[in-house]
Amino acid sequence: MAKTWITEEFDTPAVLIHRGRLQKNIEKMAEFAQMHGLALRPHIKTHKMIEIAHMQLEAGAIGITTAKIGEAEVMAAHGVRNILIAYPILGEEKLSRLAQLKTVAAVTTVIDGVAQAEALSRYALAHELQFQVLIEVDTGLKRCGVLPGQDTLSLFHQVSGLPGVEVVGIMTHAGHAYGAATPEEVVRIARQEGFDMVENAGLLRSEGLTLHQVSVGATPTVRHSGQITGVTEIRPGNYVFNDLTQIRLGVATEEQCSLRVAARIVSHPAVDRLVMDAGAKTLALDQGAHGTKGVAGFGQVLGHPELTITRLSEEHGVIQVAGPTELRVGDIIEIIPNHSCPIVNLADQVIVVDDNGKKEVWKVAARGRTS
Repeated sequence: MAKTWITEEFDTPAVLIHRGRLQKNIEKMAEFAQMHGLALRPHIKTHKMIEIAHMQLEAGAIGITTAKIGEAEVMAAHGVRNILIAYPILGEEKLSRLAQLKTVAAVTTVIDGVAQAEALSRYALAHELQFQVLIEVDTGLKRCGVLPGQDTLSLFHQVSGLPGVEVVGIMTHAGHAYGAATPEEVVRIARQEGFDMVENAGLLRSEGLTLHQVSVGATPTVRHSGQITGVTEIRPGNYVFNDLTQIRLGVATEEQCSLRVAARIVSHPAVDRLVMDAGAKTLALDQGAHGTKGVAGFGQVLGHPELTITRLSEEHGVIQVAGPTELRVGDIIEIIPNHSCPIVNLADQVIVVDDNGKKEVWKVAARGRTS
C-alpha cells in the first residue's frame, strides 16, 4: 500500500484494504484451484464481509466455509447458496437454525464422534430432514478430529447407518503448520496432510464406502497439500489479506498483504518510546495462530525498522524506538498485523482503497457472529 494513501483524510485507527491486492490474491488462489482440478471453498471467518465472499464466488469458488452458524446465516441472507460449517453443531437451538438454513442453501457440517452424529440423527428423524456431514480428521493439529486410519474407518461405520445423516466426505485443517519454524517445515506438514487424507479416503473406499469430498485447509498448506492426487477441495481463508505470519512462513510477501492498519502517533513521552492510538481493541493481542513462532511485538510498522510495537493497552499502543526516527506526534503510521483474522473481527467496518485512491466503506457483516 503506497504511503501516499495514508493521509490526513483517514481518521485513526482504521483498518484499510487495498482492493487491487485483494482481487489479485483472490484470483491467484482461484487459478491454483482450477489448475489442479480442485474445488475452492474459502473460509470467510477471515473477512466476514459480503463483498469479499461474492468476489471469491465470482472468481470460481464453489461455495464458502464458515466457523459458526451465525456467519453462515449472514452469508445465506446475502445470496450464498453453498456453505460448509466447519464446526460441530449441537443443541436444540442451533439444530433448529441449521434446519432453517437448509431451506435456503445447501449446507454441510462436520462431526468427529458418534454423539454429534446421533444428535443430528434424532433431530432429523423428528423433523423429516437429511443432514450432510464431513468427518473431521486430525492430521496433526490435535484440536478436533478423529485420527486417520482405523479410527476414521470405525467412526464411518458407526455413523453411516444413522437415519437422517449422510457422510459425504472427510476434511482436515493443518493449522499446526502455523507453528512451523521454517518454510521447509510448512511444505513437509502440507504434504503429510495431503497424503494422510488421500490414504484415509482410500481405506474407506476399499471397504465399499462412498466418499465424495477429500477436503484440506489452511492458507500456508493448501498450495502443497492441494497438489496431492486424490485431494478434491481446498479451504484457505487468510490468503485474501495475508499478514506477518504468512510472510514469516514464506507463504506471502509484503506486497501481497492487502490489509493494513493506520494509526496516529499521539504521544512521544520518552526518547525511546512513542504511543499510538491503536491498542488491543484494534490490533488484538494475538501474535499468530496455533503456536506461531518468531513474532516480535504486535505488528510491523512499515518503513520504520527502528520501531517495535511492544505493548498494547485497550486503546494505546506502545512503540519502542531503537535509534533515530523522524516520526513526530500527529504523524500517521501504517502497520501490517501479525494475524489479520482478529483485526477484522474487531472492526465494524473497513476502508477499501483502490489504485487511484478512491475509497469505499465495507461493513464487517458477520462480525461477532460467534454462535
